[in-house]
Amino acid sequence: MKKFLFLALMALLGIMSMFSAEKRVYLSKHINPHAPAIDGRGDDPCWDKVEWGGQFVQSEPRGGEAPSEPTEFKAMYDDKNVYVLVRCHDSQAGTIERRLSRRDEIDGDYLAVYIDSYFDKRTAFGFKVNAAGVKADVALTGDSNSQDSTWDPLWTVETAVDAGGWTAEMAIPFSQLRFASGNEMTFGLQVRRLLFRKQEISSWQHIPKDAAGFVSLFGVLDGLQNIRAQHQIEIIPYAVAKGQLSPEEAGNPFASGSSSQLLGGLDGKIGLTSDLTLDFTINPDFGQVEADPSVVNLSAYETFFEEKRPFFTEGRNILNFRMMSGNGDFGSDNLFYSRRIGRAPQYDPELQDGEFLDMPLNTAILGAFKITGKTRNGLSLGVLESLTARSRAALSFNGQSRSETVEPLTNYFMLRAQQDLNEGKTLIGAMMTAVNRDIQDPALDFLHTSAYTAGVDFYHSWKNRSYFVSAKTVFSLVNGSKEAILQTQESAVHYYQRPDSDYFHLDPKRTSLGGYGGNFEIGKSGDSKLTYAAGVTWRSPGLELNDMGYLHQADVIMAWGWAGYQITKPTWIFNQLNLNFNAWKGHNFGGTPIFVGGNTNFWGQFKNYWSFEYGFNRQGSGLSQGTLRGGPYLRSNGGWSQWIGFGSDTRKRLTINWSGNNFIPDDQSRESWGTNLTMAYRPSSGLSLSVAPGYEYYKNNLLYVDTVTAGGGDRYVMASIAQNTFYVTLRLNYSITPELSIQFYGQPFISNGRYNAFKRITDPRARLFQDRFRTYGSDEISFDDGDNTYHVREAAHGAAYSFANPDFNVLELRTNLVLRWEYRPGAALFVVWSQGRANDTGRNDFELSSGFRDLMRLPATHVFLVKFTYNFNL
Repeated sequence: MKKFLFLALMALLGIMSMFSAEKRVYLSKHINPHAPAIDGRGDDPCWDKVEWGGQFVQSEPRGGEAPSEPTEFKAMYDDKNVYVLVRCHDSQAGTIERRLSRRDEIDGDYLAVYIDSYFDKRTAFGFKVNAAGVKADVALTGDSNSQDSTWDPLWTVETAVDAGGWTAEMAIPFSQLRFASGNEMTFGLQVRRLLFRKQEISSWQHIPKDAAGFVSLFGVLDGLQNIRAQHQIEIIPYAVAKGQLSPEEAGNPFASGSSSQLLGGLDGKIGLTSDLTLDFTINPDFGQVEADPSVVNLSAYETFFEEKRPFFTEGRNILNFRMMSGNGDFGSDNLFYSRRIGRAPQYDPELQDGEFLDMPLNTAILGAFKITGKTRNGLSLGVLESLTARSRAALSFNGQSRSETVEPLTNYFMLRAQQDLNEGKTLIGAMMTAVNRDIQDPALDFLHTSAYTAGVDFYHSWKNRSYFVSAKTVFSLVNGSKEAILQTQESAVHYYQRPDSDYFHLDPKRTSLGGYGGNFEIGKSGDSKLTYAAGVTWRSPGLELNDMGYLHQADVIMAWGWAGYQITKPTWIFNQLNLNFNAWKGHNFGGTPIFVGGNTNFWGQFKNYWSFEYGFNRQGSGLSQGTLRGGPYLRSNGGWSQWIGFGSDTRKRLTINWSGNNFIPDDQSRESWGTNLTMAYRPSSGLSLSVAPGYEYYKNNLLYVDTVTAGGGDRYVMASIAQNTFYVTLRLNYSITPELSIQFYGQPFISNGRYNAFKRITDPRARLFQDRFRTYGSDEISFDDGDNTYHVREAAHGAAYSFANPDFNVLELRTNLVLRWEYRPGAALFVVWSQGRANDTGRNDFELSSGFRDLMRLPATHVFLVKFTYNFNL
């Protein structure tokens, strides 16, 4: 009996040790001169030189338990590549989901191999493939599982499916990894597998889902000897043939109905050292990039759009300096916003009656380069330099042609450095940006001649990286003419002209403006069900980042707190459940409270793999610094908002996701609600279709219209608005092979806004909503249909003024059809058709059927593009 108990105890301890989070080690071997043929079968004799690694452990949904199906792998190397063979056993091989898609859009049964070649326990490179042979590659930074799929290395993988499961065979060149050469080397290693039909993730090195960190918890790839870093050299020339068909306009020499262009350029990637890589582009073209979604912005603040251009998206993590974590109005603030480079020209020439204009859509990028990497001493480095051309618009009047500069020759420079200390538990970094413009035309004096920003950041974690503290501080300085700095002071970001702010003042004589900002956070990030953080973020009135970065609003100090509770293992009816609690309060630099609020939300996945979310938000009363566009504070009463949504089982061929939201005010000031439905269907492994209609209703009884000067002072004209917006997002993805695909994107968009009940502000801080304004009587306001203008003569003061009719009816249709063929690694052929229709028809109502008819009757602009790239991998 004692012997039996002893053996049972030893077996139990063995099982527990197998599922523990202790570091696992895989011993690799050198296999020169016989490399395996990468065919997905793994039957080359050289594979017999290394042992199988196995004993995978579930990460999701039942973390720490044995997986439903076993997985094994082998790894070996020669002078050029590391080779990985993964065997995914499956007792139900007929149910293996093999879904075809484009690269990086991986779906179905797949596996991933992550390599921390720096062995810094913060950075890793991921190589993924699904059972259909579709590959994806990602870069991981910051010891997180946040994956950047814009990284596209050159590597080879093949897969094969048989009666016992499926196999993947990889060859990953050392030239695509970054590391310092050495005689004895160690890499971090993780191998993961998704069993699609059970949504089950298993890992070779078990990492609890609630762990603090990801890369630092990898296992170890050992046995690497005498590896020499390969210096990567890729030269990628391209050629583009472009044709455009657009509406012909009588008398307009720039609207002949058709045009064509033949363009060329060069991209490249060069390994400067084993640690640092140079990427460059000369005369880049991004014609294959999907268009931005349509939007109607009724606020004074700039809309933030995501970057989609490949040169700027790849490796963007090291070029990043976000001012705070999270989302919300301040979550996008950053010292570097790459869409500033190659932006639309900022000057609109004044036209005479009958004069025609040909305006470039974007500023041409003459060239750009970036250097990124991480040294063996833990120094992460990012350098970016770009030069954009002096852009000119062509004008024609009565047969006479002329041109005007609409954007000056501009240089953009950025330097980012970050040093790892204490095995990545401590980080100290800095960043600087510089924008210099060669302004030779007085019409462009409203632009800054130079703009500089600098930032310093610090991060430290302790107790197995479970707790953290971080701090950032930034500084800015912009220089220019009096006109340029005055425009900056009066912009929506600053509003220095606010009449009731006594802690700064508008100075029309200034030729420079400086400011500062920062962020401080402390919290617990993992190793338990409960995580939390608190912090404070600030932006001084003079902080200006928008020449090369993005800043939503200056003159704010916000304190916030957050707590989250997560259940990562199946419990009751849930596979997993997350609950979050947030609170925030904001002041300006004069000490005036301007906003306060909080929310509670949760998301859960049921055991049938459907998901559900719900949240509600309480926004307290506050004082808006921007509603009156440079006027005094305007009180806004609080209200309640809520959102709700559900999603169906993502394993099915037909999936449905629905969401809805609304806002209910404490007073009668405003209300809104919206809904969105996404239906996706996959009739075959290579074809997927989705349609996503959405509707939004917005009503505001005190929306800004205009500021006019009359009666010895400023009049802030407001109105009630009812806005209806409807859109449909259509997508089709057809993958013939993993290298050949067709994608379609389309979005018809209709937004109608009607203003009425015009009024002017009388007491902006009044406690009662109705006491803040006075509505114009019918005998005080009239509308002139001829010039589309409202005219006002106040009964009390006799002040007379006018303002334009603010009604709008936006109709837009944007489509892209892209055929992409990667005919050899790193080289591709694109065939693109895009269509655009846009106008304001002036309709007085919102009616879907007639609105769509009006949209389709609009004249269309068609662009046809063929782009050919070739990769010289030297």
